[in-house]
Amino acid sequence: MPKEKKYLRLGELLIKEGLLNEAQLQKAISLQQQEGGRLGEILVKLGFIREDQLVTLLGKQLNIPYFSLGTGMLKPATDQGLEELIPYEFALKNSVLPLSRTLRSLTVAINDPLDLILIDNLKKLTNCEINLVIANKSDISKAIEQFYGKTKMLEEAVEASYDITPITTEEAEGVSEELSLDKLIARAEEAPVVKLVDLIIRQAIEERASDIHLEPFKDRICLRYRIDGKLYEIPPPARHLHLPIVSRLKILAKLDIAEKRLPQDGAIMVTMEGRPIDIRVSTIPTIYGEKVVLRILDRSQVVLDLNQLGFEPEQLKEIRKAINAPYGLVLLTGPTGSGKTTTLSAILTEIKSPTKNIMTVEDPVEYKIDGINQLQVKPEIGLTFATALRSFLRQDPDVMLVGEIRDLETAQICIRSALTGHLVLSTLHTNDASSAPTRLIDIGIEPYLLSPSLLLVVAQRLIRKLCPECKEAYEPSPEQLKSLKLKVELIYRAKGCVKCNHIGYKGRTCIAEVMTVNEEIRNLISQRALFQKIRDAARSAGMQTLYESALRKVEQGISSLEEALSVTLGEG
Repeated sequence: MPKEKKYLRLGELLIKEGLLNEAQLQKAISLQQQEGGRLGEILVKLGFIREDQLVTLLGKQLNIPYFSLGTGMLKPATDQGLEELIPYEFALKNSVLPLSRTLRSLTVAINDPLDLILIDNLKKLTNCEINLVIANKSDISKAIEQFYGKTKMLEEAVEASYDITPITTEEAEGVSEELSLDKLIARAEEAPVVKLVDLIIRQAIEERASDIHLEPFKDRICLRYRIDGKLYEIPPPARHLHLPIVSRLKILAKLDIAEKRLPQDGAIMVTMEGRPIDIRVSTIPTIYGEKVVLRILDRSQVVLDLNQLGFEPEQLKEIRKAINAPYGLVLLTGPTGSGKTTTLSAILTEIKSPTKNIMTVEDPVEYKIDGINQLQVKPEIGLTFATALRSFLRQDPDVMLVGEIRDLETAQICIRSALTGHLVLSTLHTNDASSAPTRLIDIGIEPYLLSPSLLLVVAQRLIRKLCPECKEAYEPSPEQLKSLKLKVELIYRAKGCVKCNHIGYKGRTCIAEVMTVNEEIRNLISQRALFQKIRDAARSAGMQTLYESALRKVEQGISSLEEALSVTLGEG
């Protein structure tokens, strides 16, 4: 009964403040009686009040100060050992954050000051008197991550790995040894190994890594993250934990633990902060054991919107003209990891419609798009790009996407489909746009078929963006201004800060050259002209090269001159 009286006082206070009406309060109380729980949480769940309004009113009712992240008040003291008083796991589970300590008095931010059991547990855990401040649950969670930090936890777990007793003396010395399957599984399921693997993956996701590399050498392990296209070394675990870590990853990816002589591929699905993340696992045998690469696909971090990828307005105009054509072939070129799949997915997202039958064959399917029929190749059962395409033609398609043109048969079906009333999108591995027609002719496509079917070729790369928090302006030298033909007097360079992990860059954007196949280029293709002539014709028609696109990003303050020159090799 006293508990209910507190809730009613809170409800009356909310009504008095004009944040709630009597009908809303009664509805919340009725739901509380049916399902249980705290009245304040129910009011927030029903959408009658916001969390910050509830917390502010609770603080006023109980005479407890209200702290918020935005004001900088939720910032714990860093030299008082607070992280040892209240461990990370306890803080995260209970939404509490230690802020400061004076003798035997500890100030703690809490979301629910009415939870007397939690307050009592805090007293026992810290052996201190607890002074409360109140804060939003979301603010406390963010402050916890900032204070405790995943990096620190991973470092501690890595340090602890060197104290774990090896299975055998030989393994501790880095000598490869065949262990029994039961022993491998048991070791892989041990708490330190499970925690270490979990932290390696979580830290990579937190730092926006696209890949994790775990590589064994004679007397050490090399652990690296690929962030914004660059590999960075991370402090590695002890060498003798290589087998248990690999075994743990194999268990998660549903791979064969006993097979160490052949490459294997699998996948792990994890959920982090409510968002699903796909992790592709690939293993290969090396002379010192199995190397593992984990490809992280965090779809929540990718925006499938052509306007947000980095194309210039004039380039977008040409792309949209081609992808809305009734038939023809549109190609994206570039090396692995240049963002071709993301661009193609953004194109599909833009052109999909109830009036169009869009079908894709990919290897693998990276982005699942609602309203589009997507198929993954399976060469082991004979389902290749070519066999899928032949079946597609019997499915009445309007648009077909082919993950990659790898052979003559696939190329022939794409060309014929483009000539017979279908819009075909695909990728090709060439360094620039003008090399694409030459590559297809080298594969075996006749120029008289290619010339009328090819609409557009987009060559692209990804270039790192400067961290907006710390990028530093400077004046380029007169020689640079003259040789690079820069149109601005101030450009920016990387500096490094906490927000970008002192790298100076954060995120990537696209640079591109977009070649529209006009009448002159069609004639050159028919004549089997060299790519240099095709390039000159495209330049005359206004095509911006990759180098020029990169310099445009420098002039706009998006990237640095050093990054632009490294990505394009300084070629004009």
